[in-house]
Amino acid sequence: MEECEAKKENLRVCVSCGHASGNDEAYEQESYNMGRLIAQMGFCLDYGFSDSGVMGAVARGVLDEWENNQHQFYVNVSPIVGVTTKEYYNLYQKDKFLEKITNVVLTDTIENRKKKLFDADIVVFAPGGVGTLDELAYDCVAMQDGFIRNKPFIIYNINGFFYHILEYLKEMVNSGFAEPIPFIVVDNNKELEIAFRLLKLRYNGCESFKEAYYHARKLSYEMPYFIKNKTDNVSLEKMIADMDQIEMRGSKEEKKKLNDEIDQAYLEKEIERMYDRLAKAGRDTAMVSEKLTKLKKSRQKTDK
Repeated sequence: MEECEAKKENLRVCVSCGHASGNDEAYEQESYNMGRLIAQMGFCLDYGFSDSGVMGAVARGVLDEWENNQHQFYVNVSPIVGVTTKEYYNLYQKDKFLEKITNVVLTDTIENRKKKLFDADIVVFAPGGVGTLDELAYDCVAMQDGFIRNKPFIIYNINGFFYHILEYLKEMVNSGFAEPIPFIVVDNNKELEIAFRLLKLRYNGCESFKEAYYHARKLSYEMPYFIKNKTDNVSLEKMIADMDQIEMRGSKEEKKKLNDEIDQAYLEKEIERMYDRLAKAGRDTAMVSEKLTKLKKSRQKTDK
């Protein structure tokens, strides 16, 4: 399969996440770190123009990194574009933070706001509420049906937040109600950085949903290998060059060894995630059991 033409500099990253902070400080902290990482990579942030919650944390991370280090990536380029509707914009109380975001795009409808946001090169979904869920569903349908440009999806699964959604999406595919969706799931900031770097090195502005899915699946499959073997002394560039060298000119034994190592790393990561899901399922079962016990006791009192 031929690769699409790559676009390396100032890739636009849309982050869809919550206006609220959630009940765990890790949501804001990890999202703030994501913002700093976006700026460190030389990417630009497209987001829903807010100074609160997880959404505000991402933007603060970008601006703090940009202001403190003045990266050369942003010559004549704004690091952040805020996208919102005219009605929402008029509701916001503009504080000193929002005034720093000088590039604001106002749309006439929420539908056009989504289209503008999801025209980015990469889309990241971080923890949020029903608005985030709506945007996730919209992006899946719009890209699958060809209404918006194909691009990679990243699910930033902080503290296993998207566990149930991921299971639901898999069930839709397994039941024949949807095509496989090209999600790249990352569990922490280290994995997110590797995903960003791999996308920057190998990003393809793919023509079709099928091709986007192929590249996302390939990246997801290989990512655990990079996570497992990446050290401070070994760059991703060198690891990729070594892999490409083996795939093009390596012996049969070298290719088998590489494939076995990729398989093993992927298997280990899936087992790790499976144990996490089992733990969460156990907690869900315990919560249901507790609720049933309370309901039973309440009913017994009523019967008396």
